[in-house]
Amino acid sequence: MDATRSSLLIIDVQEKLYPACQEPEQIIENCRFLVKCANRLGVPVIVTEQYPKGLGHTAPEILELVEKPADVADGGNVIAKVAFSAVPADGFIDKIEENTGRDQVVVIGMETHVCVLQTVMELIERGREVYVVSDAVTSRSQHDKIFGLERIRDAGAKIVTRESVMFEWLRVAGTPEFKELSALIK
Repeated sequence: MDATRSSLLIIDVQEKLYPACQEPEQIIENCRFLVKCANRLGVPVIVTEQYPKGLGHTAPEILELVEKPADVADGGNVIAKVAFSAVPADGFIDKIEENTGRDQVVVIGMETHVCVLQTVMELIERGREVYVVSDAVTSRSQHDKIFGLERIRDAGAKIVTRESVMFEWLRVAGTPEFKELSALIK
């Protein structure tokens, strides 16, 4: 993973969905960790919300860290969708494409076996290099998460952890970015 080639995609970590999923507090904290890394290293962050009228909006703890956390129609980075995959959502591909040279997508969110899986498969079909962060995705059941990750790997995505993302984006120790971000590891 290369910070100059990556975008971070947060899928559907919404108010009425995350409480029903496995380890919601840990997933939110891991998402926050990655948003902080992305912000510090200049990696664009894109957020999707599945039917926000019914499922609510993105967890405020995450959204408060996202630069430009407004609807895409208003020039922000939050994309509402009704399809399970984010790829057909209005403005999604435009948001990815506007970041010229960013052919890698680091994916986090929920649910692993539904929206994450379908988005990943379509991104791969469109020629993107996709990384799914295993400790920043979840489903309502552990069984669904495990088999979702297996299908994601079989489709060609790479399964990584939040720390591996951070260290690969950093590349070297001893920089101000390294000192700041390594302090996030508890």
